[in-house]
Order: sequence, then C-alpha cells, then structure tokens
Amino acid sequence: MPWRKVDIVDLRREFVTLAQTETLPMRELCRRFGISPKTGYKWLGRHARGGADALADHSRRPHASPTRTVADLEARVVALRDQHPRWGGRTLHARLLTLGVRDVPSPSTITDILRRHGRLDPATSAARRVPQRFEHPVPNALWQLDFLGHQPLGRGRVHPLCVLDDHARYAVGLFACANERIATVQPLLARCFQTYGLPDAIRADNAPPWGVPQTGGALTRLGAWLVRLDIQVWHGRPHHPQTQGKVERFHQTVTAEVLRAGGYPDLARCQAALDAWRPVYNHERPHQALGLATPASRYQPSPRAFPATLPEIVYAPDDTVRHVHGAGQIGFGGRVLYISEALCGEPVALRPTTTDGVYDLYYCRQYLRSIDLTHPADDAVD
Repeated sequence: MPWRKVDIVDLRREFVTLAQTETLPMRELCRRFGISPKTGYKWLGRHARGGADALADHSRRPHASPTRTVADLEARVVALRDQHPRWGGRTLHARLLTLGVRDVPSPSTITDILRRHGRLDPATSAARRVPQRFEHPVPNALWQLDFLGHQPLGRGRVHPLCVLDDHARYAVGLFACANERIATVQPLLARCFQTYGLPDAIRADNAPPWGVPQTGGALTRLGAWLVRLDIQVWHGRPHHPQTQGKVERFHQTVTAEVLRAGGYPDLARCQAALDAWRPVYNHERPHQALGLATPASRYQPSPRAFPATLPEIVYAPDDTVRHVHGAGQIGFGGRVLYISEALCGEPVALRPTTTDGVYDLYYCRQYLRSIDLTHPADDAVD
C-alpha cells in the first residue's frame, strides 16, 4: 500500500505506531507500507525527537498553552466536542490528557460543560446503558467484517465495508464500495492483508459475499480464498447480529461521525471522508470498551505475511481425498454429494469420526460439515 500524499501524515503515524510494537522486523513492516527501511527509520527518529507533530512536512504550533485561562479551557472542551459530536465526557477527558492539555477537568465536569453549552441531548443520555464486553485475547485472533448497508450518494449509492480487529477494535479497513460483489471485496481484503498481515480467523454473516444463506453459510469463492490463506471462516448465527457485536457497534460510530453528515456526491468523496476519519478513530478517539485507551495502543500487525501465491493444499495420509467436480459435487460411499460450486476443481478431505459411518468434511483446515452414510442423505444427488 504505497503512501499517498492526501493522507501521508496519518500513514506515517500508523507506521510508527505499528513499528513501536516490535512485532515485525523493520524490513518486513517497511515492505508492507511500500517504503524503504531508510525512510522508515527516518520517521521513527523524527517521532522519537518530536512526537506526532514531527511527522508533518511542516512544523505545527503546540496544542496546549501553559497560560490558558479557565474560560479558554472550557472553550477547548466545547471545540473538541464540536469536532467529535459523539464523544462523551470520559472520551473527551482522555483525549485532552493525550494532547498534553494542562489542568484537564474531570469527566463529570466536562459533562457539565457540555450540558451548559447545549451539547447534550437529555433523552440520549438517559437511554445509555452499560454493555457486556467480550473480546479475543490478542490482536489478529479474529477480524470481524461486514457491510454497513448501502447509503445514498449524490450519484448512486455506497456500500461501506468495515474490517475490525476483535481484540483492539482497530479499524484495519474502511472502504466505500460500489457494490457487495466478490470481485470488489477480494482486492480490498488483499490490501488489508498486505499491510497488517493475516488474521487467524474472520467472522462474517451468512449473506453474500461471505456465505450462502440457503445452505447455512457454506463457502463462497471468497470464503474458499480465505481458507486457502489459512484463515478460518466463521459465520454469525442467522438473525443474531450480536454475534458480530463489535462491528455492529462500529457501524453506529461510522454512521454517526461520518455518514450522517451526508452530502457526498460520489464514491471518491465518501472514501476521502472515511480515510480522514479512520486515523482519528484508531489513534485519537479514546475507546470506553478499552478503558479509554485508543485502538492503536492495543493493536499490532500479524506476523503472518500475505503470500505471493496461495499455499499448496496438503491433507493427512489417512484422509480420503475427493476432488469437487463441475456441479459442485463429490462421489463418496456410493453417493453423489453436493459440496459447493465455489470449490469446483478443489480437493476436499473426509475423515472418519468415532461414530461408525459418520465422516467430517474438510477443505484445507476448515471444517465444512458432517456426512452420515447410515441415513438417507438430504444432500445426495440422484
């Protein structure tokens, strides 16, 4: 992902943040960001000497002033709230501390300031409740991804694609898509993999392009590609969006802070708005589910690099291997069984279970389903 002029400072900041985790060798991280090691070390050095401000091409004035009066500080709180209308007292408090502002008021005082200046909706405040939190223990153990739902543009519609790390709530991808087709999604996921490495698993819903609703989330061509990359594909329970609660909550934040502003004439302008907002969410916006830390403070890139070619499929010697033919079927146990048209030409493995006549079906390391030869097969093809 070569650095682009329009977001060069944000990319430098992201590079420095990921480099500081020391998860990857410097040369590998520079390769993922499309820069030379010399350039990478230069920006690490500048950041070490001058912090985030040193990453800009020109010097910036400091955010904080030691002579600020109480009125000035209150104005600063209101201005930050106006810049981020969805941030509450605790979030604003944490962000002001990060910016080095002196004598930051307590979160409750900031809430009072917002209320005095008419920045709080009493009905919204009363409706807030404390959610229950679940998360994977390390970054890249699971990414959640989903389309937000199409939104109107001046010309056409946009289908925002959100890719979120489950542990850190780090937005590894946020794309303004023209549609939800595999041909659109796959190159965008490849860009994420090239920069951040491969996750262990991905969770998506059962709808295309991730799954096939009528077959309970069977592999699509996109899912098969992910499995070939040694990424487990998990599907949320049908009609239970809470199984993808983090990305669903992220949808609300994107809608409130970016999409609700509206007025985007086309995909390019919408993408520019998403590109400008993603670094704020990852690096600046304190996240209450993370104890008011930022997602960037909890994220590190995956050591599993995106391969230039798909790895070879290898099964155990005791596996029964069948190739899926043109109709998406295999022959096994005297039956013709439908597997998936997405796997046409690919080898699948059948492994006996502890129950006589019952086999587990796998594609690479991905479990697909069980096949019971002792009962009439619902998926048998005459």
